[in-house]
Amino acid sequence: MIQLSDIELLRGSKTLLKQANATLYPQHKAGLVGANGCGKSSLFALLKGELQLDSGDFAIPKDWSIASVKQETPALSISALEYVLQGHPEYYVLRTQLQQAERDGDGELQAKAHQQLENIKGYSIEAKAGELLHGLGFSNEQIEFAVSDFSGGWRMRLNLAQALIRDADLLLLDEPTNHLDLDAVYWLERFLRAYQGTLVLISHDREFLDAVVGEIWHIDQQQINVYKGHYSQFERQKAERMAQHQALYEKQQETIAHLEKFITRFKAKASKAKQAQSRVKALERMEMLAPAHADSPFNFEFADPTSLPNPLMTLEQAKAGYGDVTILHDIKLNLVPGSRIALLGRNGAGKSTLIKLLAGDLTPQAGEVFQHQGLNVGYFAQHQLESLDLEASAVTHIQRLDPKVPEQLIRDFLGGFAFHGDKALEPVAPFSGGEKARLVLAMLVYQKPNLLLLDEPTNHLDLEMRHALVMALQGFEGAMVTVSHDRHMLKNTADEYYLVDNGTVSQFGYDLDAYYQWLMNANKEQAKSSGSEAEPKQNSNANRKEQKRLEAEFRKTIQPLKKSIEKLEKQLDQLTEQADEIEQALADNSLYTDENKAKLSDLLAKQAKITPELNDTEENLLMALEELEEKQNHFDETGEIC
Repeated sequence: MIQLSDIELLRGSKTLLKQANATLYPQHKAGLVGANGCGKSSLFALLKGELQLDSGDFAIPKDWSIASVKQETPALSISALEYVLQGHPEYYVLRTQLQQAERDGDGELQAKAHQQLENIKGYSIEAKAGELLHGLGFSNEQIEFAVSDFSGGWRMRLNLAQALIRDADLLLLDEPTNHLDLDAVYWLERFLRAYQGTLVLISHDREFLDAVVGEIWHIDQQQINVYKGHYSQFERQKAERMAQHQALYEKQQETIAHLEKFITRFKAKASKAKQAQSRVKALERMEMLAPAHADSPFNFEFADPTSLPNPLMTLEQAKAGYGDVTILHDIKLNLVPGSRIALLGRNGAGKSTLIKLLAGDLTPQAGEVFQHQGLNVGYFAQHQLESLDLEASAVTHIQRLDPKVPEQLIRDFLGGFAFHGDKALEPVAPFSGGEKARLVLAMLVYQKPNLLLLDEPTNHLDLEMRHALVMALQGFEGAMVTVSHDRHMLKNTADEYYLVDNGTVSQFGYDLDAYYQWLMNANKEQAKSSGSEAEPKQNSNANRKEQKRLEAEFRKTIQPLKKSIEKLEKQLDQLTEQADEIEQALADNSLYTDENKAKLSDLLAKQAKITPELNDTEENLLMALEELEEKQNHFDETGEIC
């Protein structure tokens, strides 16, 4: 196990950790979270042996192998597959020795190398490398491309595959989803859930953390606070702890009131429509988590657009592509104020192509693209971070958008994006990727768009900024089209999903989780058509018997939870009936006369007692239903009982 005892870590004159303690047991998976600059990367460096303690004790088993992702990838001429195989040094050395022995005709060395490869299961490693690359989005053809042929984001995927090729005792992953699309995130999630070693994971993707880790290490005020459970459970526990601090109470209430305004607005609309119900549920979930972010350094919102023409943009039988190559055919899309669309689809299907068409970066190859003259597009894409003027400050970038505005107003505005004091006046050049992304978002918000086009907006953003962005998008009045691998953002900001697949764009529905099932089915069909999937042994009596045994064991495991749900449902029905009776009684005008004052007081007292009971019961029921759904989904996907 890993043991940290009263450790102290310094960076220059700044103390990152002081008398901090934590223990990580073998095969446990921990998520490492905390504000930027709190010491997460330094703690990683300590675990990798790249940093020494300033004081305290640090113990890690000496025989443990450690794997982590390289931050740089040289422009090598070797193939992607060969590069990944180099991530397993023992296999790579033995394979090189075997090849040399074969060239030399040395039979004895060949036999020895074969035996050693057999001992480390070396004959399956090349197949594993292929599986890793496919899972991370590389095609059969790309596997043979030279490393130098790939862009920076794809080279980071190669580095990730290189780290995963080893069955390391300790795996350290720092933002592994940053350069992945949603499909690859799903795959990595499954891979890490099945990983048998010990894992420490830094991630700003809360859905990913929820799916992978079983405990959270939160670095705060120079301490490591360990929470059992996934990230959402940590967030709730943190919210409860923070709610006890009176100094934060008022800010929490403001945040909750802000959300309640939108919940009320959407409940007042077509509440029976599936998309409206989904929206209300997402907003209520945000409300529950709001107190956990009351100390966030970010505070901004989208101002009302100058105009909201209807429709903002319409595409009719449009085609999009590059040169003579058409990527998307017969696109039909109508964007009106309030449209909240997320684009789904596998890597290379054309999601970014559609965004570029909507942004005007691409001219349609055919069809009609109508833009209202009042259209004001706010477009966020990764290339815009590179187009920032590195010599100019954050203030200067906003001044160029609005030369007449006083500097103080600009600085007040930028403060909501955590550009305070001298930071707002410093050149952009030394800014981190996250700071540049925040500045681009600030510029976008400042321009009051009525159509937002967001292509992976959360890359480089930490958890607090992602939360602030989602909060701001909740109140955006215009239309929005999003491409993102951040499922939390999609679930809490999108009302409907469109699938980009096989050159078409079609409405997919209102449930993001359905996309995961679609993806699994599509991958199975693809594997069958390529002949790479072995014929399932459906006629095997042994398999059927084992499946039935697992299903029976699963039903037995969830029985206590189902009984708890039944009990809560009965309690909720009883409390709802009592609350309705009180409401009906209070609706009687004669109750408010002087002679009925005692009866009125009694009813109000009963209402005051029953309302929190009703709310608590409803919340407990929802949490129990979500837990049952998670267990069922996990069993359906993996056949394992969690």
